[in-house]
Formats: sequence, structure tokens, C-alpha cells
Amino acid sequence: MTVSATAAAPQPIPQPGFAASLAPGEEELLWERDRSHFPGQLTTLEGELIGHMLAHGLTHGLRHYAVAVEEARVRVVHGHLYQAMVPTVGSPEDMAALADLAEHEMSLATGRLRARWEQQWLPEIVEHLVAMESADLRAVPTPALMDVLDGHRERMLRLWELHFEIVFPAYVAVSEFDDLHRDLFGGEGLDAYRLLHGFQSRTLEVGRDLWRLSRVVLGSADVAEVFAREAAADIPARLEQSPAGRVFLAELTRHLARYGHRTTNWGLSTPSFVEDPSPVLKVIKDYVTQPDSADPGRELERLAREREAAVAEARERLQGYPAPVVDQFEAMLEAAQVGLVLTEDHGFYIDAYAVSLARDVIAAIGRRLADAGVLDDREDVLMLTYEELRDATRGARRIDARALVAARRAALAPHAAVAPPPVLGTMPAGPPPDGPLMRLRAKSAGEPQPSSDPDV
Repeated sequence: MTVSATAAAPQPIPQPGFAASLAPGEEELLWERDRSHFPGQLTTLEGELIGHMLAHGLTHGLRHYAVAVEEARVRVVHGHLYQAMVPTVGSPEDMAALADLAEHEMSLATGRLRARWEQQWLPEIVEHLVAMESADLRAVPTPALMDVLDGHRERMLRLWELHFEIVFPAYVAVSEFDDLHRDLFGGEGLDAYRLLHGFQSRTLEVGRDLWRLSRVVLGSADVAEVFAREAAADIPARLEQSPAGRVFLAELTRHLARYGHRTTNWGLSTPSFVEDPSPVLKVIKDYVTQPDSADPGRELERLAREREAAVAEARERLQGYPAPVVDQFEAMLEAAQVGLVLTEDHGFYIDAYAVSLARDVIAAIGRRLADAGVLDDREDVLMLTYEELRDATRGARRIDARALVAARRAALAPHAAVAPPPVLGTMPAGPPPDGPLMRLRAKSAGEPQPSSDPDV
């Protein structure tokens, strides 16, 4: 897409009450706040590690699918994470050719989602997770914990490359099918999603196992009484006092070993369910009060029946359409069905599991430093930079870790109650480049679709 010659000049974005210091040249970019992943402030270590992973992985994904973006950048401003894209600059002919290439690459990717997930992406993801989980952190000397974290960091950079290789075509497949469904059948809202839901995913697998545990609770009057009377945080200690309780705790341990590397919020600050199973126990407490008809497995079966009926109805309505249209519908339907599952499954393995394993190492370092009197609390480790963390684990005297933690908490505090602006920097002069990812981005943000008409 070319920018109209009459396009308005870029305009700086006002920052009332939120002074942001951007590096020279960066104030000319449009910085958008990531509210969905980070609704609150990030710690120093989170901003450094997660910001680096996101910028690296996002840049890789954009280049992998030939999007007209040179690189993605991430900055943390007063604890809030912002992202910006450095656009590719070229002649109208070059940009049009790049847009065509992006369409072609994404079309190929959406058509191969299942094969790439099963044969390429998932095996490599599991290989990284197994390697990360193999370290016995209790046996590693404190200085060597940074070597473990270095290894995790390198693996996570690759995992975030895979993250964006997966999510871009997965989300595009769903979005493009939604557009096709509207073009063919009209409708509004989530009508197209009736043809996509009712498939097993890792998220649903977790829910079904939690339901199974709730029925285990109901199989013992003693255990059921503990769940009815005790707060979630107090349940494990009470269950240790009875044979039936210990049987349930063994089941819970097996569940956490398989599914516990997840958190209530994304990032490094929140303990995983392996560290603190209270959120899991709260869900089980709720499930215990539900009748058998609330079994999520039954709901999944109902949704599958609804999906099959919706697909059959769509195919009936397509009778008489030209064969290429029917073929396009079937191909995009299959891609979207796989894509919707992958939007959940990639998150289970990469966003949750891998981050939780990194958190395990950081938490171990925090405990060691707190026990050694370097920090007041193990969570204070999150207020140090990566290199400061290395110095602290090796006993370097160049830093006063307590003073650094206090100063950084004090710097974040004035902005904790300030609503950060959704964007910083400078509004671009023209529309974003066209392409499947940009259309998806605009739809997700509720923005009007870009137009080639210079007057729109």
C-alpha cells in the first residue's frame, strides 16, 4: 500500500502526567502499550528479560513472514511495556512486491499448520522444555545458578522465535476464516466460531483433570469436609493429617507435575501453581460444589456436536457454489480449526511452561540471596538487572543490592496509580502496510480496516 502524497505530517503524541524518556530517534516511532499481557507494572528483571524475548521473537516472526517491518522494539516506561515497529522503507513497487510475498508466505503457513505443529514445532518445543527441566536446582551452587539461567535465556529466545512462527499463522487462519464466513453467509458477532470450537486443547485438558480431582474429593467424606471448611491455602496442611488426605495430595502432586507450570498472571513475578497450588485448590473447591452435569468433558462434547451441525449447515448452504469457492472454504475451515487450538496449546508450552521454568531458577537465586543476607526478601531479586543478578550470585561487592531494590521500588511507586497512555511517540503519517497480519492487528484492536483510497 502506498501513502497518499497529501498525507498529514506525523504528529507527536501528548503525554500529560506521564513523561516518557525515549532514546533519540525512538520518539519518532509509534509505541503501543501491551495491556493484554501486562496490565500492571513490570519489575526490572521482567522488563529486561521479557522485553528482550518479545522484541527478538517478534522481529523474527515478522521477518519470517515477510512483513514490511525492519524490526520490533520493546521499551519499559515507568514499569509499563510498550512495543514499536520500525517500518520497512522502499519504493511503492518494492512495497507492493513485499506485500504480495507476505500474502503468499502466510497462505503457505496457514495451509501447513497441523503438519508443522506435529512434525516440527512441538517436538522442538518439548526438547527445550525437557532440557530446561533437567537441572536439579537444589544441587547447583549459587554462582552456577546463573549458568543455568543463561542456558534458559538462550532457549527462551529460540522458543519465542517459535512462538511467533506459530501464533501469526494460527491467528491469521482464524481471522481470515471469520472474514470468509461473513462474505459467504453474512452474520455478525462470533457466528464463524461455531464451526471452530469443541476441539480438545491443553487448556481444556487441564480443566478436565481438575474436574477429575474434584470427584476424587467427593469420594472421601473426610477430604470433602476439609475442602468445604478450609481456605485453599490451608487445605494441604489439613490433608496431611489423614490417610485419605494424603492419597488426594498424591493425586494433586501428579496433576501439578503435568500441568502446574502455569500462573494466574503472565510474567516472572507470579509463583507457578507448583510453587503455590492455592489457585488450583480454589478451582477444585468450586468444582466440588457443582453437579455432575457441569463436567467440562460433557460441555466439550456438546460444543463438538454444535460444531458438527454448524459445519454441516454451512456445507449445505454452499451447494451450488463454484468448486473453487467450496475448496477454499474447506481449506480455510481446517486451518482455522487447527489454528484455534494452537492459540491455546502454544501458550501452555511456551508462555506458561517455559516462563515458569525460568521463574524457578530466579526464585532459587532469590532464596539463596535472601538466606545469605544480600536481599531482604527472595522476591527482591526481580528488582535487579540481569548483570546485577550475576554479580550478586558471585559475591561481587560492586553493588549494594538492597539499595538498588529500594531505589527501583521508589521509582515505580509514583506511577503505580497513574493510568499510562495507550500510545507514546509519534502518530505515523499514513496507514500501516497492508497484509494478513496487519488486517488481523487492526481487527483485534477494533480499528477500521485500511483502505487504498487516499481520501479514507
